[in-house]
Amino acid sequence: MTLVPARPGQGLGVYYETSAVVITLILLGRWFEERAKGQTSIAIRQLIGLQAKTARVIRNGQAVDVEIADVQPDDIVLVRPGEKIPVDGEVIDGSSTVDETMVTGESQPVQKQPGDVVIGATLNKTGSFQFRATHVGKETVLAQIVKLVQDAQGSKAPIQRLADQITSWFAPAVITVAGITFTVWLLATQVLSLALITAVGVLIIACPCALGLATPTSVMVGTGKGAEHGILIKGADSLELAHSIQTIVLDKTGTLTEGKPTVTNFITAEGTDGSNEQHLLQLAGIVESHSEHPLAEAIVRYVQSQDVDVPLSDTQNFAAIAGQGVQAQVQGHWVHIGTQHWLQTLEIETAVLQTFAHQWEDQSKTVIWLAVDHQLEAVIGIADALKPTSVEVVQTLQRMGLEVVMLTGDNLQTANAIAAQAHIERVYAEIRPDQKAEKIQQLQVDGHIVAMVGDGINDAPALAQADVGMAIGTGTDVAIAASDITLISGNLQGIVTAIKLSRATMRNIRQNLFFAFIYNIIGIPVAAGILYPFWGWLLNPMIAGAAMACSSVSVVTNALRLRKFQP
Repeated sequence: MTLVPARPGQGLGVYYETSAVVITLILLGRWFEERAKGQTSIAIRQLIGLQAKTARVIRNGQAVDVEIADVQPDDIVLVRPGEKIPVDGEVIDGSSTVDETMVTGESQPVQKQPGDVVIGATLNKTGSFQFRATHVGKETVLAQIVKLVQDAQGSKAPIQRLADQITSWFAPAVITVAGITFTVWLLATQVLSLALITAVGVLIIACPCALGLATPTSVMVGTGKGAEHGILIKGADSLELAHSIQTIVLDKTGTLTEGKPTVTNFITAEGTDGSNEQHLLQLAGIVESHSEHPLAEAIVRYVQSQDVDVPLSDTQNFAAIAGQGVQAQVQGHWVHIGTQHWLQTLEIETAVLQTFAHQWEDQSKTVIWLAVDHQLEAVIGIADALKPTSVEVVQTLQRMGLEVVMLTGDNLQTANAIAAQAHIERVYAEIRPDQKAEKIQQLQVDGHIVAMVGDGINDAPALAQADVGMAIGTGTDVAIAASDITLISGNLQGIVTAIKLSRATMRNIRQNLFFAFIYNIIGIPVAAGILYPFWGWLLNPMIAGAAMACSSVSVVTNALRLRKFQP
């Protein structure tokens, strides 16, 4: 325009001031964009801010305040009413109620007594207690939550990879369009200034920034909201895939049920006397004390409640047979404790106590069989109640259009009784851990997108096989490691929240992609001068710069709306 003046009537001026305004608008848009993106990480800052700054540690018989970084494993820490628990540990003296909302999302305070685990950053409510520090620094639950959220926010969802592919083609395409625009106007009008203005307008308005921001900003906010509600999402791909789930497979013990089973019945084989009953209880307690299974813990608690000594040193050749039971040599005897089917495969006769077993199974109890030296000696009835939220969650999932399946290693009769209580129609029972993974695979082959929810070591293969594995946070470390999503509190309502959060996030991403594309679809033709021949309208480069900045800001601002998500 400086070198080739515009022809009379064309209304094209010199755009020196425009270049300054365009740069200003772009920088201003970037500032708004970075400011908005900073707000997407608010969940991380809030989590980090939860941690206590100091801890009151008992040293040399005196309570001294030390920096949180100076707390060591096995330190004895004193917590008073109203104080934050500084690190993870195990209560050794005193009792209290603890508000764990900020970490687990559980709204009700939890009673803590000696032997219970406490989580750093949670709030002590009513009592005073001492606990032994077990995890400090980067090993605490809070530190691991922060790391998981950071990793998830840095990961890419499949839909983002698609957007990245489009972006990689977008820049060359825009440069091509700008070149064509310049050439067409120059040949058609012989006006260099008009050709330059339209070509530059195309380049300015077609910045792909908004397209690149559309997915990661929503993922950052979505994973942060999940952490706020006690849902840890390990990767953006899991967050995206959760909205497509068609079938939810639930483990029974510890997932649908409380996971705190209680021995209600103990019957010995005919002809055994009272002293032998005490001996059998001792054998059962010794063997089961080596197992992590909730049913094993129930048996050990029952044995101890009968004032029976449980020495750990008498056990040899202990082995846990997945989905079947446990075995060991104790005091020179081979002891087998497990399912009836397993004992029958070992050629141990079980008919003598069959009547009791059927009665208990009709009452939704789990039946455990005890054999010593390949001779059936006793049968144990164990009851495990449904979690208070199980029925409500199952019905909610069904109303959301999802099929709910129960998968358990328990016998069919007990499994059907529990399923009936929970309103679950499809049940797979007497399933070994390796078979659980096969069942998940079978559902996937049938065309289902499957989520598995479990808490035990025996659920790990199925959690890994599922499209989306959800681990109960109160379960084993192996199950949590094998999962894609962890429900920290153990409340099944987290399943519903995770799926709804995924749906909300995907809806938000689609809106962002719409905003990103609509600016380009409308703006590029206008910038190229498509309206100029008809009405003499030409896109001012300043307006193009403002529109480009506005597109990025609108995408990030829309992503921030996810912060209003409530389960």
